[in-house]
Amino acid sequence: MNRRLAPVLAALVLTAASACSNTAPSAEVSPSSGTPSGSGHGAVTGAAEVAEPQLHLVAIDQTGNVGMLNLLENKETKIGTVGAPSAVATDGRYVFATTSKGVEILDGGTWTWDHGDHFHYYRAAPALLGTVPGGGAPAVSTGMVSTAGGTGLFFPESGDAVLLDNASLSRGEIRERFRAQLSPHQGLVVPVGEGAIVTTPDAEGRPAALQYHDAGGKPVEGARADCPEARGSVVTRVGAVVGCGDGALVITTQDDAPAFEKIPYPNGASASAAVKFDARKGRPTVAGVGGPTGVWLLSTRQRSWQWLPTPVPMVHASAVDDQKGHVVTLDAEGRVHVYLAKTGEEVGVTEPLLPKTLSTSPSLDSVSLTVDAQRAYVNAPSEAVVYEIDFADSARIARTLLPSVQPAFIAETGR
Repeated sequence: MNRRLAPVLAALVLTAASACSNTAPSAEVSPSSGTPSGSGHGAVTGAAEVAEPQLHLVAIDQTGNVGMLNLLENKETKIGTVGAPSAVATDGRYVFATTSKGVEILDGGTWTWDHGDHFHYYRAAPALLGTVPGGGAPAVSTGMVSTAGGTGLFFPESGDAVLLDNASLSRGEIRERFRAQLSPHQGLVVPVGEGAIVTTPDAEGRPAALQYHDAGGKPVEGARADCPEARGSVVTRVGAVVGCGDGALVITTQDDAPAFEKIPYPNGASASAAVKFDARKGRPTVAGVGGPTGVWLLSTRQRSWQWLPTPVPMVHASAVDDQKGHVVTLDAEGRVHVYLAKTGEEVGVTEPLLPKTLSTSPSLDSVSLTVDAQRAYVNAPSEAVVYEIDFADSARIARTLLPSVQPAFIAETGR
């Protein structure tokens, strides 16, 4: 077992064993037979339940070759090929690669099911599932659970709003719960309950409001909220978050109906709105870059914003939301910074990690910053490495990973 995970995993396994009668203390548990139980413990037929999270890094090179690196064993598996990617998203199990065909989906074959007070971990064979067609570079919005609920795709050029069925994905099938044709715009489809929140544009084609659509794609009367310049979404344990020009909307469900709550930016705030949110999967505090001067932190539990000033412009920010409140950022010069949310203190920073990448792509479009409970990962495409960073130890570089597939894009699975 990887030493960095051992103490946490031991506690989780003991908790799970005492809380769930069908979880044995052995390293591997035979999966239940019959139909998938996505609404129960996240098991699906053919998957093995295991005692620790099966963390992997999926790397995709510029031509679409896909490899998967086991972070516990440092072993690599070649998966196959997709089209040349322009963007990648993940929910911690599936990897959604934007290509000229649309969105090509990879099942990483490892996932975590969040049971509230403990977790269940699963392992199955990875697979390429197929393609969801659409026009333009889509916004991908994922949910909390890979075996239930949905995944939203909005294609801006065609105006197609698509909600995929996650239970079908877990069986290796791509099934669209709905595909709604809307006016082309930079929109969102955010899974909520059995349906999804879909943006609607104003007369100038800018996203201006959020409308709930049921599982069949029908707009639900009265389930609507204003959200000027809607952009950026994330799903937490508390609910779904969508960024607006004047704050954020937190969407929860009450009696199977969506409830919208606006969290406005603080009075007098001069920083620009966050346009993207990121966090450790499921955690209630999320982070978003707020222009060149700092980072916004949104607590979905406390329904409050916090401004975290930074001395240099940031391109990525993610909230770990652990006991110490670590916030991990990547600046425009390729350095990783670590802050404490409560005090704003910077507790670590790396040297510039991306000199070759910056010389060829100053925008850092394909560089990702992802965090889990104990590590952060940053890919350096032109350097052909991935940096594993211990954010709790002054941003120490714990490992420099060397995948055989050039990491033009990466996604961490097993979370």
